[in-house]
Amino acid sequence: MSNLGRPAFSGLIYFAAVFCAGLYFTFSAVQGDMGLFRRAEIQADRDALSVQLAALDKELAQMENLTRRLSDDYLDLDLLDQQARDVLGVMRADEIVVR
Repeated sequence: MSNLGRPAFSGLIYFAAVFCAGLYFTFSAVQGDMGLFRRAEIQADRDALSVQLAALDKELAQMENLTRRLSDDYLDLDLLDQQARDVLGVMRADEIVVR
């Protein structure tokens, strides 16, 4: 009679081990280093960095435009006048400063 109880008990142990392994792998797939939550976090970081990259690209294009406009090959006199006023505090003789 003791032999009849053992197969049921070993089957129960096998089922518990498979169930625990399934729980472990499911938890790892959701919460692990490469799980679903981490993937969503990485995608959110990627989107934020893409927005930041677009802003930096726009700023770079503006700086390149200003640099080109002040180069020896192409000189924008209005921009040169603005830079002289901002950096050097220069003004024309016919202007009046109001503070």
